[in-house]
Amino acid sequence: MRLTIIGCAGSYPGPDSAASCYLVEAPYEGRTYRLVVDLGNGALGVLQQYAAIEDLDAIAVSHLHPDHYMDICGMYVYRKYVPGGPLPRIPLWGPTGSADRFAEAYDLPLDPGMTEELDVSVWTDGVPVQLGPFTVTPTRVDHPVESYALRIEEDGHVLVYSGDTGPTPALVDAARGADALLCEASFTDADDNPPHLHLTGTDAGEAATAAGVGR
Repeated sequence: MRLTIIGCAGSYPGPDSAASCYLVEAPYEGRTYRLVVDLGNGALGVLQQYAAIEDLDAIAVSHLHPDHYMDICGMYVYRKYVPGGPLPRIPLWGPTGSADRFAEAYDLPLDPGMTEELDVSVWTDGVPVQLGPFTVTPTRVDHPVESYALRIEEDGHVLVYSGDTGPTPALVDAARGADALLCEASFTDADDNPPHLHLTGTDAGEAATAAGVGR
């Protein structure tokens, strides 16, 4: 399993980083399977430095804040209008209401919205999904909107992505024994951080230690 950080800026793209987007790859049926985890604003351009859009196999969206999904709009445009296209529908898993939110983001009618380009399915807390070589298990975490940590398993290896969350035992449970925890840390240590929103670096380290992660 190979992880590439496409972008990791929080809340909006920064001068040196797109918003959240991660490319996870593994061998599958004689080729490389490519899973995109989140596709925040500014990420689609950078992503193409590492993989052609035609070569992407699936998309997983942790939650419906723009810094985690907004470049779905560009993905839709490319898949619909690329010369020689349209491309086949790509599986996309996300929270409740994902299909409607994507349509609204591009000012499309809800029916069909982007569903002719994206095969949208909805996470169920704790229920694994098979995407090529990856078993992806979503765990609901602590954020103002429906948000999931994603446990990605392949050939005995485990990568866990926190998504956006405040401190919660659910993240520790999701990350238990993982080889690597890709964890947000958007707040600095302070006594007045708002609850149920983000982690500090200390929070992230404490969750990783409690879960016994490798890295």
